[in-house]
Amino acid sequence: MKIVESRSEAYAQVAQWRQAGASVGLVPTMGALHAGHLALAERSTTECDKSVATIFVNPAQFGPQEDFSRYPRTLDDDLQGLRDNQTDLVFIPQPEELYPAGFSTYVEPPSVALPLEGVFRPTHFRGVTTIVLKLFHILPATVAYFGQKDFQQLTVIRHMVDDLNIPIRVAGCQTVREPDGLALSSRNRYLSIEQRKTAQSLSRALSAVVKQAGEGILAVEPLEQSMHHILREAGIERIDYASIVDRTTLESLPQLDRPAVALIAAHVGDTRLIDNVLL
Repeated sequence: MKIVESRSEAYAQVAQWRQAGASVGLVPTMGALHAGHLALAERSTTECDKSVATIFVNPAQFGPQEDFSRYPRTLDDDLQGLRDNQTDLVFIPQPEELYPAGFSTYVEPPSVALPLEGVFRPTHFRGVTTIVLKLFHILPATVAYFGQKDFQQLTVIRHMVDDLNIPIRVAGCQTVREPDGLALSSRNRYLSIEQRKTAQSLSRALSAVVKQAGEGILAVEPLEQSMHHILREAGIERIDYASIVDRTTLESLPQLDRPAVALIAAHVGDTRLIDNVLL
Protein backbone atom coordinates (compact mmCIF):
# COMPACT_ATOMS: atom_id res chain seq x y z
CA MET A 1 0.00 0.00 0.00
CA LYS A 2 1.43 3.34 -1.08
CA ILE A 3 0.96 6.43 1.11
CA VAL A 4 1.34 9.90 -0.42
CA GLU A 5 0.89 13.45 0.85
CA SER A 6 1.34 15.55 -2.28
CA ARG A 7 -1.31 16.31 -4.89
CA SER A 8 1.12 15.81 -7.76
CA GLU A 9 2.21 12.36 -6.62
CA ALA A 10 -1.39 11.27 -5.98
CA TYR A 11 -2.54 12.50 -9.39
CA ALA A 12 0.39 10.91 -11.21
CA GLN A 13 -0.30 7.49 -9.72
CA VAL A 14 -4.04 7.49 -10.47
CA ALA A 15 -3.51 8.92 -13.95
CA GLN A 16 -0.97 6.18 -14.68
CA TRP A 17 -3.48 3.50 -13.66
CA ARG A 18 -6.25 5.07 -15.75
CA GLN A 19 -3.99 5.38 -18.80
CA ALA A 20 -3.18 1.68 -18.45
CA GLY A 21 -6.92 0.92 -18.64
CA ALA A 22 -7.50 0.15 -14.95
CA SER A 23 -10.71 1.06 -13.16
CA VAL A 24 -10.06 3.04 -9.98
CA GLY A 25 -12.28 3.27 -6.90
CA LEU A 26 -12.11 6.27 -4.56
CA VAL A 27 -13.14 6.27 -0.88
CA PRO A 28 -12.96 9.80 0.58
CA THR A 29 -12.84 9.81 4.41
CA MET A 30 -11.96 12.05 7.33
CA GLY A 31 -10.26 9.17 9.11
CA ALA A 32 -11.34 7.65 12.45
CA LEU A 33 -12.38 4.71 10.32
CA HIS A 34 -14.97 2.21 11.51
CA ALA A 35 -16.54 -0.85 9.91
CA GLY A 36 -18.76 1.35 7.74
CA HIS A 37 -15.77 3.06 6.14
CA LEU A 38 -14.00 -0.26 5.73
CA ALA A 39 -17.08 -1.66 3.99
CA LEU A 40 -16.70 1.14 1.43
CA ALA A 41 -13.02 0.27 1.03
CA GLU A 42 -13.85 -3.41 0.63
CA ARG A 43 -16.44 -2.67 -2.04
CA SER A 44 -13.95 -0.46 -3.86
CA THR A 45 -11.25 -3.13 -3.90
CA THR A 46 -13.79 -5.77 -4.95
CA GLU A 47 -15.33 -3.79 -7.81
CA CYS A 48 -12.29 -1.91 -9.15
CA ASP A 49 -8.82 -2.84 -10.37
CA LYS A 50 -7.21 -0.26 -8.08
CA SER A 51 -8.51 1.35 -4.91
CA VAL A 52 -7.66 4.73 -3.38
CA ALA A 53 -8.66 6.13 0.01
CA THR A 54 -8.20 9.63 1.36
CA ILE A 55 -7.80 10.68 4.98
CA PHE A 56 -8.33 14.39 5.55
CA VAL A 57 -10.26 16.15 8.31
CA ASN A 58 -11.67 18.95 6.17
CA PRO A 59 -11.79 22.22 8.12
CA ALA A 60 -14.02 23.86 5.51
CA GLN A 61 -17.03 21.69 6.40
CA PHE A 62 -17.00 22.46 10.13
CA GLY A 63 -18.86 25.47 11.51
CA PRO A 64 -17.35 27.76 14.18
CA GLN A 65 -19.07 25.98 17.07
CA GLU A 66 -18.51 22.43 15.78
CA ASP A 67 -16.09 19.68 16.76
CA PHE A 68 -13.19 20.12 14.30
CA SER A 69 -10.53 20.33 17.01
CA ARG A 70 -11.76 17.25 18.87
CA TYR A 71 -12.73 15.18 15.83
CA PRO A 72 -11.02 11.80 16.44
CA ARG A 73 -7.75 11.16 14.63
CA THR A 74 -6.56 7.54 14.59
CA LEU A 75 -4.13 7.41 11.69
CA ASP A 76 -2.22 4.25 12.58
CA ASP A 77 -5.41 2.22 13.04
CA ASP A 78 -6.88 3.74 9.87
CA LEU A 79 -3.89 2.74 7.77
CA GLN A 80 -3.94 -0.79 9.15
CA GLY A 81 -7.62 -1.17 8.32
CA LEU A 82 -7.07 0.05 4.77
CA ARG A 83 -4.04 -2.20 4.39
CA ASP A 84 -6.11 -5.18 5.53
CA ASN A 85 -8.66 -4.28 2.82
CA GLN A 86 -5.98 -4.27 0.09
CA THR A 87 -6.24 -0.55 -0.58
CA ASP A 88 -3.56 0.38 -3.12
CA LEU A 89 -3.07 4.09 -2.43
CA VAL A 90 -3.84 6.38 0.52
CA PHE A 91 -3.73 10.15 0.06
CA ILE A 92 -3.12 11.97 3.37
CA PRO A 93 -2.62 15.66 2.56
CA GLN A 94 -1.76 18.39 5.04
CA PRO A 95 -4.29 21.26 5.16
CA GLU A 96 -1.94 23.61 3.29
CA GLU A 97 -1.72 21.10 0.43
CA LEU A 98 -5.44 21.54 -0.28
CA TYR A 99 -6.02 25.03 1.12
CA PRO A 100 -2.82 26.99 0.43
CA ALA A 101 -2.40 30.62 1.42
CA GLY A 102 -4.72 32.76 -0.66
CA PHE A 103 -7.26 30.00 -1.35
CA SER A 104 -10.64 31.65 -1.92
CA THR A 105 -12.67 29.62 -4.44
CA TYR A 106 -15.56 27.49 -3.16
CA VAL A 107 -18.24 25.41 -4.86
CA GLU A 108 -21.79 26.65 -4.39
CA PRO A 109 -23.80 23.56 -3.42
CA PRO A 110 -27.02 22.62 -5.25
CA SER A 111 -30.48 23.41 -3.88
CA VAL A 112 -30.77 19.98 -2.21
CA ALA A 113 -28.20 21.29 0.30
CA LEU A 114 -30.59 23.94 1.66
CA PRO A 115 -33.07 21.95 3.83
CA LEU A 116 -32.28 19.66 6.78
CA GLU A 117 -28.51 19.94 7.41
CA GLY A 118 -28.44 23.19 5.47
CA VAL A 119 -30.68 24.86 8.05
CA PHE A 120 -28.55 23.87 11.03
CA ARG A 121 -25.11 23.83 9.37
CA PRO A 122 -25.40 26.53 6.69
CA THR A 123 -21.76 26.43 5.53
CA HIS A 124 -21.29 22.67 5.81
CA PHE A 125 -22.09 21.59 2.26
CA ARG A 126 -20.05 24.40 0.73
CA GLY A 127 -17.07 22.79 2.44
CA VAL A 128 -18.14 19.30 1.39
CA THR A 129 -18.67 20.09 -2.29
CA THR A 130 -15.42 22.04 -2.47
CA ILE A 131 -13.24 19.30 -0.97
CA VAL A 132 -14.97 16.51 -2.90
CA LEU A 133 -14.57 18.32 -6.21
CA LYS A 134 -10.88 18.93 -5.42
CA LEU A 135 -10.40 15.23 -4.64
CA PHE A 136 -12.17 14.24 -7.86
CA HIS A 137 -9.66 16.38 -9.79
CA ILE A 138 -6.59 15.22 -7.85
CA LEU A 139 -7.65 11.57 -7.94
CA PRO A 140 -9.48 11.05 -11.28
CA ALA A 141 -11.14 7.78 -10.30
CA THR A 142 -13.79 5.75 -12.10
CA VAL A 143 -16.12 5.36 -9.13
CA ALA A 144 -16.41 7.20 -5.80
CA TYR A 145 -17.96 5.42 -2.81
CA PHE A 146 -20.00 7.22 -0.14
CA GLY A 147 -22.09 5.91 2.74
CA GLN A 148 -25.86 6.21 2.72
CA LYS A 149 -25.84 7.23 6.40
CA ASP A 150 -24.96 10.72 5.19
CA PHE A 151 -27.91 10.63 2.80
CA GLN A 152 -28.14 14.34 2.13
CA GLN A 153 -24.39 14.50 1.48
CA LEU A 154 -24.72 11.64 -1.00
CA THR A 155 -27.58 13.47 -2.73
CA VAL A 156 -25.65 16.75 -2.86
CA ILE A 157 -22.60 15.05 -4.38
CA ARG A 158 -24.71 13.24 -6.99
CA HIS A 159 -26.31 16.53 -8.03
CA MET A 160 -22.91 18.23 -8.22
CA VAL A 161 -21.53 15.44 -10.40
CA ASP A 162 -24.54 15.64 -12.74
CA ASP A 163 -24.66 19.43 -12.88
CA LEU A 164 -20.93 19.90 -13.48
CA ASN A 165 -20.53 16.95 -15.87
CA ILE A 166 -17.87 15.29 -13.74
CA PRO A 167 -16.79 11.98 -15.33
CA ILE A 168 -17.12 9.80 -12.25
CA ARG A 169 -19.82 7.44 -11.00
CA VAL A 170 -21.06 7.97 -7.45
CA ALA A 171 -21.93 4.74 -5.62
CA GLY A 172 -23.98 4.84 -2.43
CA CYS A 173 -23.37 2.09 0.11
CA GLN A 174 -25.77 0.85 2.78
CA THR A 175 -25.46 2.08 6.35
CA VAL A 176 -23.57 -0.32 8.60
CA ARG A 177 -25.06 -0.71 12.08
CA GLU A 178 -24.14 -2.04 15.49
CA PRO A 179 -26.06 -5.15 16.63
CA ASP A 180 -28.32 -2.83 18.67
CA GLY A 181 -29.22 -0.84 15.55
CA LEU A 182 -27.05 2.23 16.19
CA ALA A 183 -25.62 3.50 12.91
CA LEU A 184 -21.83 3.39 12.92
CA SER A 185 -20.26 6.83 13.22
CA SER A 186 -16.84 8.16 14.13
CA ARG A 187 -18.64 10.32 16.70
CA ASN A 188 -20.10 7.31 18.55
CA ARG A 189 -16.86 7.13 20.53
CA TYR A 190 -17.91 10.36 22.28
CA LEU A 191 -20.92 8.60 23.84
CA SER A 192 -21.02 7.18 27.36
CA ILE A 193 -22.64 3.79 27.98
CA GLU A 194 -25.90 5.47 29.00
CA GLN A 195 -25.79 7.83 26.05
CA ARG A 196 -25.34 4.91 23.68
CA LYS A 197 -28.61 3.47 24.99
CA THR A 198 -30.30 6.81 24.37
CA ALA A 199 -28.79 7.01 20.88
CA GLN A 200 -30.45 3.74 19.93
CA SER A 201 -33.74 5.65 19.84
CA LEU A 202 -32.77 7.11 16.44
CA SER A 203 -32.86 3.72 14.75
CA ARG A 204 -35.95 2.75 16.79
CA ALA A 205 -37.79 5.83 15.57
CA LEU A 206 -36.88 5.10 11.96
CA SER A 207 -37.86 1.44 12.28
CA ALA A 208 -41.22 2.49 13.72
CA VAL A 209 -41.88 4.69 10.68
CA VAL A 210 -41.08 1.81 8.32
CA LYS A 211 -43.49 -0.42 10.25
CA GLN A 212 -46.26 2.19 10.36
CA ALA A 213 -45.92 2.95 6.65
CA GLY A 214 -46.09 -0.77 5.94
CA GLU A 215 -49.34 -0.91 7.90
CA GLY A 216 -50.86 1.75 5.64
CA ILE A 217 -50.17 5.02 7.47
CA LEU A 218 -49.12 7.19 4.53
CA ALA A 219 -49.75 10.70 5.88
CA VAL A 220 -46.36 12.19 6.68
CA GLU A 221 -47.35 14.39 9.64
CA PRO A 222 -48.29 11.54 12.03
CA LEU A 223 -45.18 9.61 10.97
CA GLU A 224 -42.97 12.57 11.80
CA GLN A 225 -44.80 13.04 15.10
CA SER A 226 -44.12 9.39 15.90
CA MET A 227 -40.38 9.89 15.39
CA HIS A 228 -40.35 12.96 17.63
CA HIS A 229 -42.30 11.09 20.32
CA ILE A 230 -39.89 8.14 20.39
CA LEU A 231 -36.86 10.45 20.57
CA ARG A 232 -38.39 12.58 23.34
CA GLU A 233 -39.43 9.49 25.27
CA ALA A 234 -35.81 8.30 25.19
CA GLY A 235 -34.70 11.56 26.79
CA ILE A 236 -33.47 13.44 23.72
CA GLU A 237 -34.33 17.10 24.20
CA ARG A 238 -32.56 18.66 21.23
CA ILE A 239 -33.88 17.41 17.88
CA ASP A 240 -32.69 19.35 14.86
CA TYR A 241 -35.06 17.50 12.57
CA ALA A 242 -37.01 14.26 12.24
CA SER A 243 -38.40 14.63 8.75
CA ILE A 244 -39.71 12.67 5.78
CA VAL A 245 -38.86 14.09 2.36
CA ASP A 246 -38.78 13.23 -1.32
CA ARG A 247 -35.83 10.92 -1.92
CA THR A 248 -34.56 12.86 -4.94
CA THR A 249 -35.39 16.52 -4.27
CA LEU A 250 -35.39 16.39 -0.42
CA GLU A 251 -38.57 18.47 -0.49
CA SER A 252 -41.28 17.98 2.14
CA LEU A 253 -44.11 15.56 1.40
CA PRO A 254 -47.71 15.49 2.65
CA GLN A 255 -48.11 11.81 1.71
CA LEU A 256 -45.90 8.80 1.01
CA ASP A 257 -46.89 8.69 -2.64
CA ARG A 258 -43.36 8.49 -4.10
CA PRO A 259 -39.92 7.21 -3.02
CA ALA A 260 -39.07 8.98 0.23
CA VAL A 261 -36.51 9.00 3.01
CA ALA A 262 -36.92 9.59 6.74
CA LEU A 263 -34.01 11.47 8.29
CA ILE A 264 -33.10 12.37 11.87
CA ALA A 265 -30.49 14.68 13.37
CA ALA A 266 -30.49 14.84 17.16
CA HIS A 267 -28.13 15.62 20.01
CA VAL A 268 -27.27 13.05 22.66
CA GLY A 269 -25.35 15.01 25.26
CA ASP A 270 -22.81 17.07 23.33
CA THR A 271 -22.79 14.65 20.39
CA ARG A 272 -24.80 15.30 17.27
CA LEU A 273 -25.95 12.11 15.52
CA ILE A 274 -27.69 11.52 12.20
CA ASP A 275 -29.48 8.53 10.72
CA ASN A 276 -31.99 7.77 7.99
CA VAL A 277 -34.04 5.05 6.33
CA LEU A 278 -35.51 4.74 2.86
CA LEU A 279 -39.30 4.52 2.56
